Amino acid sequence: MAGLQYGIIGCGMMGQEHLRNIALLQDASVIAIYEPDAGMRALAAEAVPTAKMVASIEELLAVEAVNCLLIASPNYLHLEQLEKIAAIRPLPVLVEKPLFTDPADAPRLAALRATYPAPIWVAMEYRYMPPVARMIEQADEATGGIRMLTIREHRFPFLEKVGDWNRFNRNTGGTLVEKCCHFFDLMRHILKSDPVRVMASGGQSMNHVDEVYDGNRSDIWDNAYVIVDFASGARAMLELCMFAEGARYQEEISAVGPAGKIECLVPGPGRFWPEHLGEPPIAQVIVSPRDPKGPHVVEIPVDPQLLEAGDHNGSTFYQHQRFQKAVKGAQPVEVALDDGWWAVAMGLAAQKSAETGQAVTFPLPFSPKAS
Repeated sequence: MAGLQYGIIGCGMMGQEHLRNIALLQDASVIAIYEPDAGMRALAAEAVPTAKMVASIEELLAVEAVNCLLIASPNYLHLEQLEKIAAIRPLPVLVEKPLFTDPADAPRLAALRATYPAPIWVAMEYRYMPPVARMIEQADEATGGIRMLTIREHRFPFLEKVGDWNRFNRNTGGTLVEKCCHFFDLMRHILKSDPVRVMASGGQSMNHVDEVYDGNRSDIWDNAYVIVDFASGARAMLELCMFAEGARYQEEISAVGPAGKIECLVPGPGRFWPEHLGEPPIAQVIVSPRDPKGPHVVEIPVDPQLLEAGDHNGSTFYQHQRFQKAVKGAQPVEVALDDGWWAVAMGLAAQKSAETGQAVTFPLPFSPKAS
């Protein structure tokens, strides 16, 4: 197969990051873009002046040279757009998270999985952040088998998106789907096990509480605790706070087992780091054995060019590299539709637990076996 020639569906904030990272790949280019918003379309045309701007997904798929697709549209459009692609021209797809937003969509997802003839890769960039990848690689040896996993994200509020679609649970699936499906995916990936029970508490405390759009008040949450029990006997916890942008590190992940502890510290986007504080922090991986005691700290620098290309610590680039190999048949898809289902299902279960005050147990009525 020749190089990847992308057709892009959606060039908002995340789509723009994908454009910058695809430009850094070898044997890859963007040749067609569908973006209905005029402002974002203009930015995309400026970033990739050689790309053809089209007015619909149908017109995008009619560009014969396109041999793979990226979906970076609003959450609630992902499954519908995948179905349209499947009906017209089922090319390899990298689809942004979350894969879907409504439990009622599970049968549609099952049908897609059963019949789609090309690779579909669900974008879970956090797996590919260099410090997170290093931690995952060393976790079993450092811990002797993980029994407790904690993920903390202390960050800035939701950014402004086209049409303010991300201010409402009905569009996003809820914060624990929209924002946190990454972390639930990490939990399953790191622990190599599926969840059996989810307990959560969360809500909207500080952000967007006075924002009203077309007469509707924003209802997106900005903080939560989530505890997940896994079939392996391990347990995991997520702590999310979206009014903590003053933190030195944005993500802090720790795993503990009988032999010791391993953790990684990941800074937020460099563009948000205050200039008066000098250079932004460098990611770290810390291994702390129980015997002999004493933490061992390793800095994990990321190529400055990759940091400049996006807000995800270089992970968008590394994810595209792997997607490129999967499209060419050199490796399997690493984040498949089942992984995308589980990440959303865990988020929906956490949303429900927080809303009802009750634990939610698996399997859910919309089973992953049917996804």
